[in-house]
Amino acid sequence: MLRGIAALAIVGAALAVAACGGGGDESAATVVPAGCDQVSKPPPKHRQLKRPPQTIQPGEGLTAIVDTSCGRFDIRLDHARFPKTVNSFAYLASKGFYDNTIFHRIVPHFIVQGGDPLQNGHGGPGYTVTEPPPPSTTYTKGTVAMAKTPVEPPGRSGSQFFVVTAVDAGLPPNYAILGKVSSGFEVVKRIGTLGDPGSGDAGTPLETVVVRRITIRGGG
Repeated sequence: MLRGIAALAIVGAALAVAACGGGGDESAATVVPAGCDQVSKPPPKHRQLKRPPQTIQPGEGLTAIVDTSCGRFDIRLDHARFPKTVNSFAYLASKGFYDNTIFHRIVPHFIVQGGDPLQNGHGGPGYTVTEPPPPSTTYTKGTVAMAKTPVEPPGRSGSQFFVVTAVDAGLPPNYAILGKVSSGFEVVKRIGTLGDPGSGDAGTPLETVVVRRITIRGGG
């Protein structure tokens, strides 16, 4: 199954694929859907950070507020099971790492992927963390996980993340879980309509969708 194993080698490795996905058919012009602002693609940012110390405490309830040019969605972060992954994501958000980045890979009815400062699927924060998921892990609608290249071990992540829009993405348990969309999934679905169906799993966006800011809130 293409999207099961072979293609989701592509997920973090949209690192190799998303940037090669060329534009779609120019005759297939899209209309920015209601709820989305028409925005320009931000310039790439070259940032290299040091791996952060573990600062998030056990039992600390955290939510990521993701403000985009298509609206806001919230991610309930799974710190209990993936403390290193969540700690790194929260650190990057606190540094403004995700500000003015794009969803560089949008595969309709599958996933939307962002978190790359280079805006092309090849970037990261300059460090990685590794937190393998349990063998029973599944990637169902609303799951947010970290992307990686095919050659990296299970659970390896940098800054790129993806949100599952399929009922079940059918992926192997190779991708560290960040959490699950707790509100605003209609925004994720809206973003998910903006992938060029002709680009297959490369997921070439038809329109630019910008992550304006990710804010981490505690409690609740």
